[in-house]
Amino acid sequence: MTACADVPESAEDFEVEYVDSVGARHRGPLSRLWAVRFESVQPERRFRAFRGQDNWCGWYWAATCGRHVGYESWLERDHLMVLDFDPLVTGMSSQPFRLLWTGPDGKRIPHTPDFFVRRADGTALVLDVRPDERVEPLDAVKFAATAAACGFVGWGFARVGTPEGLWMANVRWLAGYRHPRIHRAEVAARLVEVCAGGVSLLSGAWSVGDQIAVLPVLFHLLWRHVLVADLSVGLLPASTRVRLGEAREGGGDVLASAAVASG
Repeated sequence: MTACADVPESAEDFEVEYVDSVGARHRGPLSRLWAVRFESVQPERRFRAFRGQDNWCGWYWAATCGRHVGYESWLERDHLMVLDFDPLVTGMSSQPFRLLWTGPDGKRIPHTPDFFVRRADGTALVLDVRPDERVEPLDAVKFAATAAACGFVGWGFARVGTPEGLWMANVRWLAGYRHPRIHRAEVAARLVEVCAGGVSLLSGAWSVGDQIAVLPVLFHLLWRHVLVADLSVGLLPASTRVRLGEAREGGGDVLASAAVASG
């Protein structure tokens, strides 16, 4: 079976089934339902948990959308963190819909992507999480068909594998400081002043005050990209260079952004 054997030729050849934010199930052609705000829907299927399973399911609280988003493996959880860390992402949902189409043999083929992502510019991205070594022939067919379906309606599609280890380890660390309750306006404002020209992580924290009080706020600002650092060169050592990040497009003044808690 080849990856292109079962790819339909238009959006009309696909159906979508999803569960809306209040729990009602809907089904219809992709050509009609593509405009649904899939970043706000409930998971199309339950997360299975059973004795002896080799994957871990759970719920990740996403600061981006202020709610829990489900995952079915540690790798999916990592990618949720990556999405949550991305300043261009404004919303996400897991198991957002089931896509259905008819194969060459006349049988219906179903596939539920792992995530639906909404970006700040309004564009959408559908993600499947699967490393190369775990892609079976039927998986390749489903991914190819899903990519085609997304292309028909103007969505992006990507199959993603394992993120770079060192960078991902740092994102996991910063994710521990993602919640708005970490923010302290007076400490954040002072950190922005100290780090404006670039400074090492530890010396910047020392310049503002007690490390126990200051470092959590510094990590929170790194998570929000108010402050930035190279996350690929080490596990955030004391010498990590921290500097002021560029203001997000449409996001207003960086100083003002640092002085108020993330919403």
